[in-house]
Amino acid sequence: MPHQNLNNSVRDLQRRIAVYEDEAAYKELFILLFQSLTRFAEGIVQSKETAEEIVSDVFISIWNDRAKLNAIENLQLYMFVAVKNNAVRKVKQLNRRATVSIDQVNVEMDSLYQTPEEKLLSNETVEKIETAINQLPQRAKLILKLAKEDRMRYKDIALLLNISVKTVDNQLAIALRRLAAAISEPLRKKK
Repeated sequence: MPHQNLNNSVRDLQRRIAVYEDEAAYKELFILLFQSLTRFAEGIVQSKETAEEIVSDVFISIWNDRAKLNAIENLQLYMFVAVKNNAVRKVKQLNRRATVSIDQVNVEMDSLYQTPEEKLLSNETVEKIETAINQLPQRAKLILKLAKEDRMRYKDIALLLNISVKTVDNQLAIALRRLAAAISEPLRKKK
């Protein structure tokens, strides 16, 4: 789903929840964003259960404050920021000396190749891509995930991570160069 379609879907669901208190729209929003928000939180708190609690709390607050939803310009970004803030707060609660840097956020990515045409890629190519993704620095991997998997705009990623749009662009360029290099090199045989 391209950026615009995802943004339009979220905006439509947001309006339906705010104006009509539409529970079906709320469930659709949950289905649309829960998994990516949970993976993002899990990268910060390093616990799936805690991440799911954090994301559930954010969804509950969205429902409780649904009358104010129309005031939010970009609900997806708003929810990612809320999840990030709650996850960082949780890490600090559990370890008073903890600091969280985006370079420490460890995210797992879904395969970027899920359309029927993309599934025709050879297993070898998919293996090369997955290996290259796993070898990326954490910051580049996180930015790649947010841009390509969660379909966030560069500007929104920069706001979420408190970095410049230029840094987002540079990190994506690094990630994509490494992926391109990985695809073009022969696969090393496992010993």
